[in-house]
Amino acid sequence: MVAMNSDQVLTVTDPARGVILEARADEVGADALALWLEVSGEGVGKFNYDMYFQALADAKPGDWVEDFGQFSVIIPAASVSKLRGATLDSATDGSGMVIVNPNEPKSPVMANFDSANLEGPVAARILQVLEQSINPQIASHGGFAELVAVEDDTAYLRMGGGCQGCGMAKTTMSQGIEVAIKEAVPEILRVVDVTDHAGGSNPYYQAAKK
Repeated sequence: MVAMNSDQVLTVTDPARGVILEARADEVGADALALWLEVSGEGVGKFNYDMYFQALADAKPGDWVEDFGQFSVIIPAASVSKLRGATLDSATDGSGMVIVNPNEPKSPVMANFDSANLEGPVAARILQVLEQSINPQIASHGGFAELVAVEDDTAYLRMGGGCQGCGMAKTTMSQGIEVAIKEAVPEILRVVDVTDHAGGSNPYYQAAKK
């Protein structure tokens, strides 16, 4: 017998419940099937998902299992933390299901950063360039740049204030900040902007429409 979880991970709206029941009715042995939902991969700033019907009895220890009355939902253990707080709903155009998930994948670059990346003479010289040359200039626009990490010949920077989301941020980084750092610190061959510009409040930036 499969144990049901007491903690709620996923919310299923009433319209979604109708879609699930209708789709499961077409399956062989429908009464023994649960809706399985898992994170199958990562896209740019979002997770990719896989939904399918599979036997409820196939759930393993650690999987999240919840009885929604007429059906059960199972989230494999590896996907539970990535889907916690998500909502499963039906698409407004009737084309299927949608998942509204407050979680998003961590940037593979950011995930590897730690305080050790800011130690050493190269990082110290980059910080000096930022403090003495770059930040005083972009401060007039309400912005600033900070060093996040240094790995091999690459410096990772994050822009903030008025520079986050600014339409000129790319130019500022490539023609201003990057040039200054490479000239002062020749060990650095590449400067990478890891700023979440889509999260900025600057009205000149708009995220690409999907």
